[in-house]
Amino acid sequence: MIGKIVKVSGPLIVAENLADVEMYDVVKVSDKKLIGEVIELRGDRASIQVYEETSGLTVGDVVESTGAPLSVELGPGLIESIFDGIQRPLDVLMRVSGNRINRGLEVNALDRSKKWHFVPAVKVGDSVVAGDVLGTVRETPVVLHKIMVPYGVSGKVTSVADEGDYTVTQQIAQIDGKSVTMLQKWPVRKGRPYLQKMSPDLPMVTGQRVIDTLFPIAKGGVAAVPGPFGSGKTIVQHQLAKWADADIIVYIGCGERGNEMTDVLREFPELNDPRTGEPLMKRTVLIANTSDMPVAAREASIYTGITIAEYFRDMGYTVAIMADSTSRWAEALREMSGRLEEMPGEEGYPAYLASRLAEFYERAGIVRVLGSDERIGAISAIGAVSPPGGDLSEPVSQATLRIVKVFWGLSASLAYKRHFPAIDWLTSYSLYDDKLEDWYSDNVAEDFNELKGELRFVLQEENQLNEIVRLVGMDALGARDRLTMETAKSIREDYLHQNAFHQVDTYTSLNKQYRMMKLILGFYHEALAALDNGAELDDLLALPVREQIGRSKYIEEEHIERFDEIQRAINTQINALANKGDANA
Repeated sequence: MIGKIVKVSGPLIVAENLADVEMYDVVKVSDKKLIGEVIELRGDRASIQVYEETSGLTVGDVVESTGAPLSVELGPGLIESIFDGIQRPLDVLMRVSGNRINRGLEVNALDRSKKWHFVPAVKVGDSVVAGDVLGTVRETPVVLHKIMVPYGVSGKVTSVADEGDYTVTQQIAQIDGKSVTMLQKWPVRKGRPYLQKMSPDLPMVTGQRVIDTLFPIAKGGVAAVPGPFGSGKTIVQHQLAKWADADIIVYIGCGERGNEMTDVLREFPELNDPRTGEPLMKRTVLIANTSDMPVAAREASIYTGITIAEYFRDMGYTVAIMADSTSRWAEALREMSGRLEEMPGEEGYPAYLASRLAEFYERAGIVRVLGSDERIGAISAIGAVSPPGGDLSEPVSQATLRIVKVFWGLSASLAYKRHFPAIDWLTSYSLYDDKLEDWYSDNVAEDFNELKGELRFVLQEENQLNEIVRLVGMDALGARDRLTMETAKSIREDYLHQNAFHQVDTYTSLNKQYRMMKLILGFYHEALAALDNGAELDDLLALPVREQIGRSKYIEEEHIERFDEIQRAINTQINALANKGDANA
């Protein structure tokens, strides 16, 4: 179907004579073949958001419908790729047009000429259903790509390709006469189906102490990282991408500044994956959509990323998807809503902002996927939120908080003090905490949750005591309260503060986290007992073992036995002081 433009308003155009198009159909605009998507229909008029620069478009230019929704290509070749918001590979675009992307370029997301080594997993005569694995391709040294029966296809395998090298468009099987290739397509706005959604009850271990100990996220969970400019949102997401307990990473730079996205594109290929020793890109998909790219493409980038994540989830993998940031995505919604002249909601955002955010986050989760075998896959979604001035009362932050289960609130004051990760332990929370308690007790230590609770209590006590200190000074506190303040300082500086650029401190296993907590709180309990026996607080705080506790974060995982030595030193040195106090008495 061919229509004509009647109005151009930035990235939004209106075309008529398009009575038979459907919502979210992709269209080609003008002789430049710009890519657009139908977002509103009124009679034979369609409002279209164009994913490319619209300068030069005029009334009367041709609009041609493709008759298909915006879809992504799924198959071998996704891993290690860097796409723009509508899944065009940026390396191919650069080869075709140079450093500046020309408008109207149409390139395949997956290379049609590259051959992949296919190993069949079924034989002729086997009965299969949607989701069953037909064969595998070793996409990278760390990712085994499973070629699955497409959704809506089932029956008997009438032919299957021999083991060998094939392109993504070559037939690798026939099911009841239907040809199946390694390439699938899926509309980005429609979630991929699954058999059953389950309650998340396993932690996604990140190696970041403040997260794993105080505010854990479950596999299949959803989290938000709100914070003002410079508070470390991107660094938190980089650390999660590198260290989180996930098989596949999908990183979406949605409307971020060009220099930040450039850092990601440069750093990820150079980072070594601590899980495998291979480059981190060997299990990563990057989607780059910077703030100077057409605003409409920001919205598409989120859906492109989550659809790719669902595809790997359906293979039975655990996927972590990072969206940086959903605030820029919401700004794109606001701009398009304004140009559609819709009734605005709070601060000009569309009234459906919350429902659109929910649609994105609800596609995360841990599920039993389609297929005859019992495969469990999970998507954990972590979205950065960039509220202006760090004001969490603004609409995007509030809508996000009503949806997500984990809130890692970043503090400008902590960032100013160079305390990173700058996650505020007084305002952050995790609603997965109770569900994960049994796992921590069974798999780390029986008293892990007890120590964690005490850690929180000491930090809250410090917050209350700070009010007194600000009014009348530290000298007004008794010895026990001063010891509590010193213990809270140790928790903040020795435990919650973590150096992302230090070879050892950048990642802490759960066992080491437990040992560190036990050292800090062990000293606290022994020192309280010594105070009751007459020891002087200043003598306790001057003990050499306190420096050993502070430096325990730099103990390598393979030398974990050194924590036992420090624990013995705590007992020996404090007992010596207590005995000295008894002798003086």
